[in-house]
Amino acid sequence: MSSFKDRIIRAAKLDVELYEEVEADRSALNQALAVVVLSSLAGSLNIGRLGISGIFIGIVITLTGWIVWAYVTYIIGTRMLPEPRTESSFTELLRTIGFSSSPGLLRVLGIVPFISGPVFFITSIWMLVAMVIAVRQALDYESTKRAVGVCLIGWVFQLVVMYVLFSLLVETAAQSFH
Repeated sequence: MSSFKDRIIRAAKLDVELYEEVEADRSALNQALAVVVLSSLAGSLNIGRLGISGIFIGIVITLTGWIVWAYVTYIIGTRMLPEPRTESSFTELLRTIGFSSSPGLLRVLGIVPFISGPVFFITSIWMLVAMVIAVRQALDYESTKRAVGVCLIGWVFQLVVMYVLFSLLVETAAQSFH
């Protein structure tokens, strides 16, 4: 069994075997959750001017996005676009997708003002590539193109859900100040 730090590094290095490992390790869900929270915190440092409540809301939105994306990916990948060998569970996708957030830990570097934009752009692309690998492995796909398609469909759906959730939270917060 790998250490948590080792798993984060291997996930960021896009190590296919790491994604197979966490897919099979039922005890890795808490580690995946920690990766998602730490990645969210790293990104939140750049918008720290929103205060503790803003950081908390960001973490809640990130966790919700992780769960929604994993669930949508599970439904699309196992029910709508499975391959003959596809066999997976929702928690397997939670674990692998959670670890695909590992590159997001580098967003802490975004506290340096002039590199914030590039850091977010690069880590976003890196996380998307990691997610494709995570989904391909968790769904036992042979086709990377199919994994990309499933990720893109899930991403669009997740964006809509996150937009609605964020809008409701901002509206509720704005009303509480009036």
